Amino acid sequence: MSVTENEVLVDVKDLCVDFGSKRAPFHAVRDVSFQIYKGETFGLVGESGSGKTTIGRAIIRINPIASGEVWFQGKKISGRISRELDQEVTRKIQMIFQDPMASLNERAKVDYIVSEGLYAQGMKLSEEERQAKVSRALSAVGLLPEFASRFPHEFSGGQRQRIGIARALILDPAFIIADEPISALDVSIRAQVLNLMSQLQKERGLTYLFIAHDLSVMRFICDRIAVIYKGQLQELAGAEQLFAHPLHPYTQALLSAVPQPDPISERKKKLIVYDPSQHQWSESEPPLWEEVEPGHFVRGSRRELDRYRAQL
Repeated sequence: MSVTENEVLVDVKDLCVDFGSKRAPFHAVRDVSFQIYKGETFGLVGESGSGKTTIGRAIIRINPIASGEVWFQGKKISGRISRELDQEVTRKIQMIFQDPMASLNERAKVDYIVSEGLYAQGMKLSEEERQAKVSRALSAVGLLPEFASRFPHEFSGGQRQRIGIARALILDPAFIIADEPISALDVSIRAQVLNLMSQLQKERGLTYLFIAHDLSVMRFICDRIAVIYKGQLQELAGAEQLFAHPLHPYTQALLSAVPQPDPISERKKKLIVYDPSQHQWSESEPPLWEEVEPGHFVRGSRRELDRYRAQL
């Protein structure tokens, strides 16, 4: 995957997202910072409830943020923005949702589902132009244009997810947030969808934020991977760099849970259980987020960071 060097497309700075009341808020995401470069696939991995989807929904302005900033193409898109910028964000940032059935309108035909973005943007297109755009979007994801007259229940899970991808592509976005796009699919279909996304990225110069809990999948498709635990980033590095030198204990625990294709190796592997109480920090000395080697960031106390550097 070609990455435009040093060209930052998305810049997330000290992002915090809270739910609940102001008196007793639940801190879902705390002080998350990262950059996504144009043309890359940036992975966000962690267990269920860690805040992965919340971050994606905050970037696309579905979830309001408590503090911090989100920048896209050099423009601040968090907080109150102009109507024109809001429309630009809606057009240039799209999302592929986890459940391909729940995210599609059961009562609408594929033609309308894929066209929703065009209607929402108020694009003044003739009926012929709109249908041509829908046909091109369906063809781009490997579906026949005549499928536009069918309903979602007439398709398999993989086909429904392709419809969701076509809906995201109809506005020619620059950035797509893929929220566990293959977790609801059969194993045999997952590779097809991943290959399709990689192909579309090369053809259209797309940038992805790929959210998942399966590290083996992330290694296949991502350029860089950020590991999140309870709303905070714990480690960030290039995909191969992270697999070769996992430093944070939580990252090591996640990697130890990845199934091995060799049954002998699977039986011999040692499962690591993450214990957050073992960390050496306190409220007076909170953990730091530092770059321990070029492109490799880890969270920890000063003593832990020194130990991580010594391991490299």
